[in-house]
Amino acid sequence: MPWEKLGLVHAPSGNEPAWAAGYAAFPTAQCLPDGRLRVYYTTLDARRDGYTAWLELAPEEPTRVLARCDQPLLAPGAMGEFDDCGANVFSAVHWQGRTLLHYQGWQRCEKVPYLIFTGAAELHEGAHGPVARRLQATPVLERTPEQPTLRGAPCVLAESIGTAERLRMWYVSNTAWAMHDGQPRYHVEIRCAYSHDGLAWVDEGVACLQPQGDEYAVGRPAVLRTTAGYHMWFAVRSQSRPYRMGHAHSADGLHWQRDDNPAQLLQASSSGWDSEMVCYPNVIEAAGQRLQFYNGNRHGRSGFGVARWCD
Repeated sequence: MPWEKLGLVHAPSGNEPAWAAGYAAFPTAQCLPDGRLRVYYTTLDARRDGYTAWLELAPEEPTRVLARCDQPLLAPGAMGEFDDCGANVFSAVHWQGRTLLHYQGWQRCEKVPYLIFTGAAELHEGAHGPVARRLQATPVLERTPEQPTLRGAPCVLAESIGTAERLRMWYVSNTAWAMHDGQPRYHVEIRCAYSHDGLAWVDEGVACLQPQGDEYAVGRPAVLRTTAGYHMWFAVRSQSRPYRMGHAHSADGLHWQRDDNPAQLLQASSSGWDSEMVCYPNVIEAAGQRLQFYNGNRHGRSGFGVARWCD
């Protein structure tokens, strides 16, 4: 298997502050100018509100932690705002001299579990670590008639098209909620949008990937652009199996061919923290190697680990 698991990076120990007491979900890596590797991740407090935490790793040994935060990078927004139950970073991209963060903001609901939309923030390096400032109090991916309930899990890349530059985002969208065995269930697909400032986004008008068979969600896209085209790793949720990984490739980033070759995907281990499931991938190239950060059992309650591409 080309992906070699390197081990668990971080899991809640019970000694964290109250805002980080549960979960370490949705790991999102960023290469820093001095070579360090920073990973943002989602924590939950006792109310199950979501915060963004971070730690820094040695890129040549990405299970070795060099530094940890003692305060959240992003906390839930003000009461009534779209992110008042959680603000969780999913993407960090350097763009025109700035570092932009795109995050998933969410609110609990009565008839369905939540509404999720995408917000934007700007990152600054402070004396004691990174500091994030929201760029606006409303989502940059807001509800639309075609996508009324969920536009989240953003993965953003900077691209050059000839002499022009733009940002491109792959994100998840729920087209409808429906009842299944007495519980509300979403139908989640992956879509694409572009922007010239990170705030105003234009949907490209088609679904990149949709669930197949008894699947009901393809989510948390991780897109990597190479000289041969685009690769996407994503989480798959179905009625018959626990969370698992999927893979697709594309020449243009918009039209995708799914290729779930088990030999090229991370699989659950025979025992331990990722023995029940693997999910929520994030893929990055750092220090001359391709790394995949991911969650294991219970969607992040058991922490996140890292694997290295060895093909």
